[in-house]
Amino acid sequence: MSSSPSHVAPPEHTIATDNLRGAAWMLGGALFFSVTAVLIKIAGQTQHTFEIVFFRCLFGMLVVIPLLMKSGLGALKVKKPALHLIRATCAVIGMSGGFYAMTHLELATAISLSFTRPLFMIILAAVFLHEFVRWRRGLATAVGFIGVLIMVQPGTSSIEPAVLSGLLAALAVGGALITVKLIVPYDAPVTIMLTFSIATVVMAALPAAFVWQTPTTDELLLLMGLGIVASCGQYCFIQAFAIGEATIMSPIDYVQIILGSAAGFFLFSERPGIETIIGAAVIVASTLYIVMRGARVQAAPPPPPDPAVTPPRA
Repeated sequence: MSSSPSHVAPPEHTIATDNLRGAAWMLGGALFFSVTAVLIKIAGQTQHTFEIVFFRCLFGMLVVIPLLMKSGLGALKVKKPALHLIRATCAVIGMSGGFYAMTHLELATAISLSFTRPLFMIILAAVFLHEFVRWRRGLATAVGFIGVLIMVQPGTSSIEPAVLSGLLAALAVGGALITVKLIVPYDAPVTIMLTFSIATVVMAALPAAFVWQTPTTDELLLLMGLGIVASCGQYCFIQAFAIGEATIMSPIDYVQIILGSAAGFFLFSERPGIETIIGAAVIVASTLYIVMRGARVQAAPPPPPDPAVTPPRA
């Protein structure tokens, strides 16, 4: 008598419902992050980027304090402190570069540059994780960077520092995410979250101290709102990927480009040029292909053993 399978696939209607719920969370996250970008741009008109990053990290840390109270100080003991330090450094560099880009570039351009993160992650994974990059992913990565060249037009004039800042931010965030893969086998998620929150506050405080200007009450409320909205966006994204399929959730994230463009148009009178639109489209297409291709390869069943190589069991 055959035994029943240990794992039964969920019904299709359940998957569809979960994907709809996940899509709703993802749209909420895109909306929150678009509002975050607007708040960063407003705050950047009167405050230095380093100070904005510090308050973003500070209010982000306040969100995870209940976790520390629940888990105790033992949760702060790490097995690979150097990796945690590298991750926090990359994150602070990423936030600083990204915030500077959002302040000094059109929102559509700044947000589009942030989506080059998967392109950098492939390169970093190949170098530091020794992951094999198949030719299709390599070609898609090259096409994505062609999209960046179309957007920034390097041959027509000098590249704006804010553009380089946005690309550096994408590289740094990609490095932070790659470092998480190296940390996960050694430390628990709560430890990773707590140490990250505390370390980024400390590291962001150092550059902020050199440009410090005590914010007014209105500026402080704006910064507090920025931290709360960004935390809500992160929560929505976590919920989306926990509920829905990644290949369906990831494309929805690109709604940020549309929302950011609309916000830039109506709030800051920004009108993205045709090169920005084409370049953003190329970046989106290449990164979407990388996500879809990666999911397809991961889901593909392993090839059957070759009977000429694998002897039959007795």
